[in-house]
Amino acid sequence: MTGTPKRDFLTLADLSPDEIREVLALAARMKAGDYRETPLAGKVMIMIFRKSSTRTRVSFEVGVLQLGGHAIFLSDRDSQIGRGEPIADTAKVLSGYGDLLMVRTFGHHEVIELAEHSTIPVINGLTDLVHPCQILADLQAVQEEFGPELRGRTVAWIGDGNNVANSWIRAARMLDFRLKLACPEGYDPDPEILAWGAAEGHVELLRDAHEAARGAHVITTDVWASMGQEEEQRVREAAFAGFQVDESVMDAADPAGIFLHCLPAHRGEEVTAGVIDGPRSRIVPEAHNRLHAQKALVVHLMR
Repeated sequence: MTGTPKRDFLTLADLSPDEIREVLALAARMKAGDYRETPLAGKVMIMIFRKSSTRTRVSFEVGVLQLGGHAIFLSDRDSQIGRGEPIADTAKVLSGYGDLLMVRTFGHHEVIELAEHSTIPVINGLTDLVHPCQILADLQAVQEEFGPELRGRTVAWIGDGNNVANSWIRAARMLDFRLKLACPEGYDPDPEILAWGAAEGHVELLRDAHEAARGAHVITTDVWASMGQEEEQRVREAAFAGFQVDESVMDAADPAGIFLHCLPAHRGEEVTAGVIDGPRSRIVPEAHNRLHAQKALVVHLMR
C-alpha cells in the first residue's frame, strides 16, 4: 500500500516479542494445513545466495510457491554482485523487479546495505553474525514439544558462539527464557549481543558442557567450523574437544529434554550419532519448520 513503510527482517529484533509469537502461531497453522491463502499471487521473491545452502534455498523457494508467488535464485555466478557491482546499485535495480529480497551471505553489513537502498522488504537468510530465520524454526520446534509458552524454559547451547548462538541470545531475552552457553575460550558469541542478552539475566556463558546442559529442556549445537572456516578445522577440533554433545550431556538435561541442530551435522564431532539419530532428536521436524516459519514471516512482512 502506498505510503506504508517496508518491513525488513535482518535480525530477530526487527520483530517485537508479540510479533514473534504471532509469526510462530501462524507457522503452526500453516504446518497443520489450516492456512490456504495465497497472498503472494503475482509477486516475486529474489533470492541472493553468496553462501550455498540446501534448507534455506528449498524452504524459501517452496514456501513462496505455496503462497502463490515465484522465487528467482541468484548465486554469485548468476549476478553482477558477484563480480563487484555495488550493493546499493543491486538493491535499487532489484527493487524494481521484485516484491521481496532474501539474501544469504557472509558479512552482515551486506544485508544492512541492501535494506538501506531497497524499496522492498529484505530478509536475512543468514550472515556470519546472525541467523534469525533458523531461530524461528527452532522456536517452533520447542513449542511443538513443550507448548506455546516459552517463558521459563531453559535452552543449552553447546559449542561455537556463532551466528546461530547470537540469534538464540536475542530470542532468550525477547521471549523471557533462560539460555546457557557453553563455549571454549576464544569462541564466544558476539560481545555486544552477549552483553545485551545477559543484561537482564537471561543469558549465562559457561565453559563446561555438562554444567550448561544441567536441567535444560533443549540441547542444541552447530558444526565446529562453519562455511568459510574450513582452514581452521584442525585447530577447532582441538579447542572443542570437550564440547561434544554426547549421551552424558543429554543425561544432564531435563528427562524430557530434546536435541536440536540447524544442520548440516558432522556426526562424531559436535554431536554423536547416538544423540542426533536417537529418540530425543528433533532435527527433522526442526528442519521442516524452516518452510512454515519462513512462510509465516513473509506473510507478516507483506501485510
